[in-house]
Amino acid sequence: MVEIPMQARRFILMMLGVLLIAPWAMAAERVAVKGSVANVRAKPTTQSDTLWQIERYHPLLIIEKKGAWYRFKDFEGDEGWIHKSLVDKTNTVIIRVRRANIRSGPGTQHNLVFDADKGTPFKVLKKEGRWLKVEHADGDGGWIFSSLVW
Repeated sequence: MVEIPMQARRFILMMLGVLLIAPWAMAAERVAVKGSVANVRAKPTTQSDTLWQIERYHPLLIIEKKGAWYRFKDFEGDEGWIHKSLVDKTNTVIIRVRRANIRSGPGTQHNLVFDADKGTPFKVLKKEGRWLKVEHADGDGGWIFSSLVW
């Protein structure tokens, strides 16, 4: 029996780990809608049916790439196809609870600026602890607690 040196075993284990993790890491790429509205398609072609439309800053998790198209999942687990020219890597979040308070500062002691319904997307401007400073496409913004968003 041939004995493999310890250094070689470590290298082999490290490479196996990279090979197992790499496909998952690639599939976990997150993007956001960059235009005011984007069509979600049933298939990766503009001739395909439009399933629904999503607004600026809507975050998407890419699960497959096919040419210039991305298949994605959204915060509710819905899937569809979007053309890569309609998204970018802007850091965004979306309200995942029925209603969330947007505050004037990072903490519950700050005034309520407005509330936002489930499915409202925001661009993330800053993070302070577990609080996120966010801005909606219409310019409204404030601070939201991170557990309320996806």
